[in-house]
Amino acid sequence: MNEAGHANGLARFARFAYAPNALGYCGPENDRALLELGAHAGVASDADAIRMRELVRRFEGAWPYLELIAAANGMADPLDDRVVEAYWIGNPLIEQVDPRAFGAHGEARPHHQYHVFVTYPWVSLLRGDHAPIALDVLDRCRVRWGEVVAVTPGEAIVRSQPLEWDGRALALGTARDETAVTALDGLGFVTDLVVGDWVALHWEWVCEKLTPTGLRSLRRLTTIHLDLANYATAADQVAPRDA
Repeated sequence: MNEAGHANGLARFARFAYAPNALGYCGPENDRALLELGAHAGVASDADAIRMRELVRRFEGAWPYLELIAAANGMADPLDDRVVEAYWIGNPLIEQVDPRAFGAHGEARPHHQYHVFVTYPWVSLLRGDHAPIALDVLDRCRVRWGEVVAVTPGEAIVRSQPLEWDGRALALGTARDETAVTALDGLGFVTDLVVGDWVALHWEWVCEKLTPTGLRSLRRLTTIHLDLANYATAADQVAPRDA
């Protein structure tokens, strides 16, 4: 196992997992440990790294995808940094996974956007009374991208495209500014943000800077899985023909 890749993978996973864990959506109750780990302040020893690895394994939604990506690429460690990047942002590793291996089909990839738009029940709730809540959860839970337009202590103003629902389909709307968290109690995941940086956001947190390649990958995978969600929604809306 590549120890550097393992340590970086643990920290990267923590940066994306912290916000939903702190909100009580996924994983065991240990958000402070994830915050410290993501800020490179939590792995002080081999024993600590083992403890954090066991913590990550208890994220029952994400862990099977990490195992699947690693196995498909002949990699022994699901927490290799390349595997973790593939799940949250996307990279060539996920192209090696047969969609049938995780019960999907077509263009589906073992990516977090698949988990949000296809596996979660929130898309089906868009057609009922809980549509505003469902839309908000889908928008915040997906990993989204944005351009930094201002930076203040502990926060950044990020311009991003919100998810919209017109009663029939999901789409990305016109870009607007939102306030995102960059640090809590002096601990943050990105410490050198400047205006013009592109970043990955999960819930209300800035998780990491995006490279041009990462930005393209995240956009492409979002489009793929939005299309899958809309295809399923359209199929559900087709009324049966009269006999």
